[in-house]
Amino acid sequence: MRYSKDFKLSAAKLVVEQGYSFSEVAQQLGCSGWSVRDWVRKYRASGELSPREESTSAASDYAKLRDENARLRMENEILKKAAAYFAKESL
Repeated sequence: MRYSKDFKLSAAKLVVEQGYSFSEVAQQLGCSGWSVRDWVRKYRASGELSPREESTSAASDYAKLRDENARLRMENEILKKAAAYFAKESL
């Protein structure tokens, strides 16, 4: 299957700028992980994507934020359950 340049570049940006793995992007978009890996390599070489060194810190920052977001969502669920419990107890 042939993909447009915009599609390939968007997929590569998910890896480089958002911190997703090749396989995560491939699964979400319905293409192969090898294709995504090749697109990232191609667009880095052409200068359309940042080199590996620059993107590593952005990707690690994004991964940290995803982890923190997951932790905060879990804490929020716990607080909702506690509030519901104490609301029942006060009746």
